[in-house]
Amino acid sequence: MYSVWRMTGLGTIVNFIAIIAGGAVGLLLRKVMSKRVTDTVLQGMGLAVVIVGISGALSASFVVMDGRNVTEHILFMIIALAIGAIIGELIKIEDKLEAFGKICERKLSKPGEASTFAQGFVTATLVFCVGSMAVVGSIEDGINQNSEVLFAKSAIDAVTAMAFASTMGIGVLFSAVSVGLYQGTITLLSFILAPYLEDFIIRQISLIGCVLIMAIGLNLLQVAKIKVGNMLPAMLVPVVYHVVRLLVLSF
Repeated sequence: MYSVWRMTGLGTIVNFIAIIAGGAVGLLLRKVMSKRVTDTVLQGMGLAVVIVGISGALSASFVVMDGRNVTEHILFMIIALAIGAIIGELIKIEDKLEAFGKICERKLSKPGEASTFAQGFVTATLVFCVGSMAVVGSIEDGINQNSEVLFAKSAIDAVTAMAFASTMGIGVLFSAVSVGLYQGTITLLSFILAPYLEDFIIRQISLIGCVLIMAIGLNLLQVAKIKVGNMLPAMLVPVVYHVVRLLVLSF
């Protein structure tokens, strides 16, 4: 019998709810925490995000062959990031994300009230969407109706949303909409394109995503100001390359 726990898209639904729930708890904590505490929490989250990005990138770029660590996809990752950054800058993805956040902020914030809505929305959207778990989990959900990866991601995102919302406010909760659209789209496309997806494409996308996660961590630590949103098209480069390669080989 077909179980509800094998339902396509269930992982994204659970993830959406987890972000809302975790963010709501964070908003309650925000009322009792001082700015000094919230700043320190945000720095801690920045360090954690950097570590997650580094560990994921190493996992995706190194494989063991004949007892040796062999580097894979590094050159392709560099090229993809360059192409993605050019495309992102031309269409100004990060500016559009921030503009959308500002529009929501104006509608939801009280007159004269200082708000970090846009910062919370953009930062949380990027953290929750560009990681390898979002991509791999959504693909696994679409191909095999297996939501285990997204269930694990949901638990992590709930805690992260709680920490982010306690420092950056209600904008973090609205990132759940971005996650739903992003992961839902990947799940649907994976369901349709399952016969054509290969493992190396998933590894390439995961590597690029983890590098972007690390960049987000550096932004949170205020070590740098990297326009991560404008690099998002890099995650599509492996797919486009694979499609072009198949077309060329078919002739």
